[in-house]
Amino acid sequence: MKVLNIHEVGDVRLDDYELPEHGPRDAVVKMKACGICGSDLSYIKWGGIMRKPGGVTPIGHEGSGEVIYVGSEVDGLSVGQPVIINPMMTPSNIGSGGPEGAFVDELLVREAEAGTNLLPIPAGIPYEVAAMCEPLAVAMHGVNRADVKAGDKVVVFGCGPIGLGMILWLVDRGVTDVVALDLAQERLDRALALGARAALNPAEVDLREELGKLHGTEMCMHKPAVGTDAYIDAAGAANIAPDVVAMAKFHSRLVVTAAYHNPVQLSLGTMLTSEMTITTAVGYPTEMPDVVAAMPRLRDKIATLISHRVPFAEVLDGLKLAGTPASAKVMVHFEEAGA
Repeated sequence: MKVLNIHEVGDVRLDDYELPEHGPRDAVVKMKACGICGSDLSYIKWGGIMRKPGGVTPIGHEGSGEVIYVGSEVDGLSVGQPVIINPMMTPSNIGSGGPEGAFVDELLVREAEAGTNLLPIPAGIPYEVAAMCEPLAVAMHGVNRADVKAGDKVVVFGCGPIGLGMILWLVDRGVTDVVALDLAQERLDRALALGARAALNPAEVDLREELGKLHGTEMCMHKPAVGTDAYIDAAGAANIAPDVVAMAKFHSRLVVTAAYHNPVQLSLGTMLTSEMTITTAVGYPTEMPDVVAAMPRLRDKIATLISHRVPFAEVLDGLKLAGTPASAKVMVHFEEAGA
């Protein structure tokens, strides 16, 4: 068997692998599909996460597969059952610094719990669609934090897999006045296909002017503002928050879901006059079950978020694809990944 490990900065390899010893409270999942996340690419650039000197970091956390072992003290799971892994609910946060990563032929899930860290896949859902649960849960949490409702005007910065997932959830909730922003035309096209009202390249337009045309304008404490109700940052560009603060209307909201590694300077004086809210969203504390429940209804839309498919043996090529602007979700398949 093989496992994908980070050894050093920029050094990721498919290594030989033996399944660790597993006990009565564990389960083992034969992997069927696993998506490549932007976090995986970041971990490779950093040389791993929580990696001990001379050690490795196994990666992969967007996985689904078939249960092939159930410990005697684990209830609610059965051999042959299709499941989605919830890495945030595993003891080692699978794929983010612990001893297990989901880019592996057989995954040990320690302290397995049905409905908590292993979620049953609804009937008729392919493994690759099921593996979209994790990024879609991240996207749903960001939308939840934005506290939007049907009829609101929303801007999404960044149309990678998370941003596209946010557009999917916004439109599904009746928030149809969504403006998508990205530098790659391929991703803007995907946003429009998901139901965004407009898709703009912010490097090619005066964003404030265009949002004023689309969402209207109003005065906010004697200064002009655009009529956008909520902004969601899934891009991570340093200018986004300052630009939003400068054009925000009274009581508008900004949710930051992108990872920032450097400080960003804001005009608190401008924020004071608009009483806008800036908050953040990370992970998916409660959202995974809601995503699973929506999968039968949104199966076909979810499938459109997958731009590339590669076999596990070619995962290193998949990592390169995932780093290109033309990609959305790159999905790694392990043998057959059907329903």
